[in-house]
Amino acid sequence: QVQLQESGPGLVKPSQTLSLTCTVSGGSIAINPFYWAWIRQPPGKAREWIGHIGYAGNTNYRPSLRSRASISRDTTKNQFSLQLNSVTPEDTAVYFCARGDYGTSDAHLYTDWGQGIQVTVSS
Repeated sequence: QVQLQESGPGLVKPSQTLSLTCTVSGGSIAINPFYWAWIRQPPGKAREWIGHIGYAGNTNYRPSLRSRASISRDTTKNQFSLQLNSVTPEDTAVYFCARGDYGTSDAHLYTDWGQGIQVTVSS
């Protein structure tokens, strides 16, 4: 049974970089034919897909975040990470890592989720 756990700082200052790590157990991010995504939910809004990395290392991003977001992986630790540069208070959200069978921008299609981590952007 795959399990995902987000970790990282819960408070980030404006203009700095948001960095989160998803630790995966019960499934290899490098071998399994799955896609590994970062999804966030701002206060009062729906969940929105940030991007994903495939089992082969390919990445895709939400177009509006493409210039600021980067997803990477460490196969030796079975982890994948999110970096979001130049953050503003609008980036405040609960951030989730998730796994799905498809490389999709539809957050509803991801089937396995971490518990989420609150990240607040504030000075």
